[in-house]
Amino acid sequence: MSQNTTDFPGGSQSGSQSGSTSFPGTTPSGSQSGSATGTASALAQEYGGKISEAATQAKDFVSDKISVVGDKIKDLQNADFAEMAENAKDYTRKNPGQALLISAAAGLLVGLILRGRR
Repeated sequence: MSQNTTDFPGGSQSGSQSGSTSFPGTTPSGSQSGSATGTASALAQEYGGKISEAATQAKDFVSDKISVVGDKIKDLQNADFAEMAENAKDYTRKNPGQALLISAAAGLLVGLILRGRR
């Protein structure tokens, strides 16, 4: 006689029943093997740990990006505006389509900001 038992997380496995399926918090006979609050508490702790880990990763990512932005601002403060204008002209000559899209997006943002003040 073969045993066809499927065990889900939190369920118990019974070797004496054939073709049975265990669900979290129940035995194959259908009775409660643990409290629902214990299972919910364990799940809450697991998800809380995952959320905490994701929040830590997000904090690290934002900190890195803030550092990069700070460095770029310092570079802009020390830059020569004539050199920046020449670099912009060169970029526009090499990438006219992208330069046009950037200009359109900047114009749209300025338009939205000025429109919102009315």
